[in-house]
Amino acid sequence: EDELPEARLVKAGPAPDGGLPLAEIAASLLDGAVAAYPTETFYALGAAAFSRKGLERVFRLKGRDRSKPLPLVAADLDMVARIAASLPPPFARLAGEFWPGPLTLVLPAAPGLPAAVLGPGGTVAVRVPPPAWLRALVRELAEPLTSTSANLAGESALDDPAEVAALVGDRVDWLIDGGRTPGGLPSTIVDLTGEAPRILREGAVPAGKILASLT
Repeated sequence: EDELPEARLVKAGPAPDGGLPLAEIAASLLDGAVAAYPTETFYALGAAAFSRKGLERVFRLKGRDRSKPLPLVAADLDMVARIAASLPPPFARLAGEFWPGPLTLVLPAAPGLPAAVLGPGGTVAVRVPPPAWLRALVRELAEPLTSTSANLAGESALDDPAEVAALVGDRVDWLIDGGRTPGGLPSTIVDLTGEAPRILREGAVPAGKILASLT
């Protein structure tokens, strides 16, 4: 049995890098660490996308069904392009209008991604998040970061760092405290792998805005 980590609590401030030890966090994530961190909606659990150890820990920690792939956050469009086999025509318009922001796009996955992040038919779900320090961390990581909500499977997503600490503080390596997150609705998910874009989950970006952007 793995030794349980003692979570290091670090606070994300207003600076572009959040005043965080980004290189140290990234190095530990590449080594299989897991971080709880704030996003533009709720707190999330982050493992490096290519760290099989980290991905496995996230599934165990959440009690998440292995058939449910882990969504990812990327630093920028270049990183998204590296993990997608292709960028379907509506991609540029949606990414241009709604990123960085709470819009998750489902794309055909590039070869070589771990099974834990692959959806049905070899797809990958990814977004570029608004917090500048989070994009800086993912850039330092040089690979995407998982962004599944920091909760137990089937439970409500959490926006309060104290609740996150109480739930997973003894099972993650890093707890990045950015204060209370906006909460509200999770990201909207749009599947771009079919003939036409399909909204799989309406969330923080209203369906009407997505449809308007595509017409």
